[in-house]
Amino acid sequence: VEDEDAQRKQIVDLIGDNDVHITAVENGRMALDALKATRFDCMVLDLTLPDMDGFELLDIMGKDANLREVPVVVYTATGDRESVRRAMECRVQNFLVKPYHDEHIITEIGKALVNPWRDRHFEEEKSFCAMMGHTPEQLREMLTGLHAAVVEALEKLRELAEKKDQPGALALIAELSAQAEAAGAWGVVEFLGGLRETAGQGLGTHFADRLASFALAERLLFVRLHPDFVPEGFATEEEQRAEEEMRTRAIWFNAEAEQRCPVTTWPQIRLEIDGLTGCPVIDSVVASFQMTATGHPSSLSPLMDLAEKDPGLTAHVLFASTHMRSNEELDPDPVESPQISVSLLGEKRLAAMARGLQVAEQRQMLLPPCSWPNFWLFQTGVAHMARYLCRYLEFNSLQPRAYTAAMLHDIGKLLLLYLHPFAFPVVVEYARKHGVPLGVAEEKFLGCTTRQMAAHYAQKKGLFHCYTHVLRWVDEPAAATEDAVLVAIVALAREFCRQNEVGWGGEPSTGGVVSIAETPAWAILRECIFPSFNLDKFESEAHGKCRVLKQELSGRLGSPR
Repeated sequence: VEDEDAQRKQIVDLIGDNDVHITAVENGRMALDALKATRFDCMVLDLTLPDMDGFELLDIMGKDANLREVPVVVYTATGDRESVRRAMECRVQNFLVKPYHDEHIITEIGKALVNPWRDRHFEEEKSFCAMMGHTPEQLREMLTGLHAAVVEALEKLRELAEKKDQPGALALIAELSAQAEAAGAWGVVEFLGGLRETAGQGLGTHFADRLASFALAERLLFVRLHPDFVPEGFATEEEQRAEEEMRTRAIWFNAEAEQRCPVTTWPQIRLEIDGLTGCPVIDSVVASFQMTATGHPSSLSPLMDLAEKDPGLTAHVLFASTHMRSNEELDPDPVESPQISVSLLGEKRLAAMARGLQVAEQRQMLLPPCSWPNFWLFQTGVAHMARYLCRYLEFNSLQPRAYTAAMLHDIGKLLLLYLHPFAFPVVVEYARKHGVPLGVAEEKFLGCTTRQMAAHYAQKKGLFHCYTHVLRWVDEPAAATEDAVLVAIVALAREFCRQNEVGWGGEPSTGGVVSIAETPAWAILRECIFPSFNLDKFESEAHGKCRVLKQELSGRLGSPR
């Protein structure tokens, strides 16, 4: 309890560094509210507070049956004789003079833990069980029943007070007191004794005030039954994140059983995508990019290489360079090459960008065979195959665009992984369990598909139009109304990689080689090649290229990219 902001932060840092839970408040009223949690071991108290001084707070605690045993360490700026005398009369554990020293505070916490104040409100378990003939399990059942009875009695006593039913209130208090005594909950018995005395004088305002304080007895019982409970405000940032993660996880993992599908909606997801400052990038890639970008590189080549070989970075630098040119009123046309984007952004912008990347966690992708390495393998494999197909089919001018479009073609999964990380494993597991395409599972839980998410992102962020068309139609190339050849090239590259099981692309293997002639992509491409084209030879060589590519890329998974 410390009113000075700087000193309050100092003590939080000092104690927090020693793996101790701590909450800090700035005045006595807030301290009384925090004390209601009862899950604490001691209080460090400054005497000079704005609303009530430390002695007033100590006086209030001393008159409360539940709080008078709380160890208090006075830590104040002045150690005059009168203040020390008054503090010791209040039975504080120690009186210390600032500045704060963590070793002194940790020592005082250690003293408080020797005989925890909450334990003084209950019989010692082992000896009490031996004396009464109970097992520890039976005693716990008795305390659990007492806790439930206290919770119920709080409401009943309020009703009886409103009706001015004094005999009813006294009878209920006596019944509850007998139950508390049988369970060895002497702190509850003592408080009920004071409540009985107050009720004997009438059920007016004083009784209502005492009854409000009785909630502390319920908290003492709750903490006795749940010793690992950490109340709100005392949890570390890591524990708060874990708790929030557990709640969010339950929302998604329980959605089907609770018939809450879809969990979100397409309009809501569109708003979330619109709020992104760039494309999410997987955490391990972010670390590599940050290390390279902020290390004053002698050239931009390593950054170009990283951007070209990662789908999230490719999308991010394309957006960043296009946005920069638009803001600086340069050529408004979108940039289509990640390497050119890196060159346009330059070292300083790239370093700043690296520090602000939106990070997607690869741990949420770990559902074998689904994993980040296998996802990367598929995206990169499709990109290399798209470039190979352009060379083989003599669409040479499309090679750079085909590679980049293929690298981008499934960024919707990165968007989902960042925006709703627990939706990703739920969708994958549902598709696997029910044997349905991933898009069907996405529609069920999201109200849209990751393909829609990717196309909306590309359009909203102003990526080169042909990339948007690929993202929108790669699953249905026959529906493409623009850039149909590029869409078909990426779709065919995807089919080759899927048939040869190059990484994980989201859909199950076709279970064998399906003739390329039967694919919608080939229906588009065959219109653009010579009639003498040898399809059988092309298929054989493309499959061979894909298998070699799979081995080459698999060898890179363990090395920095």
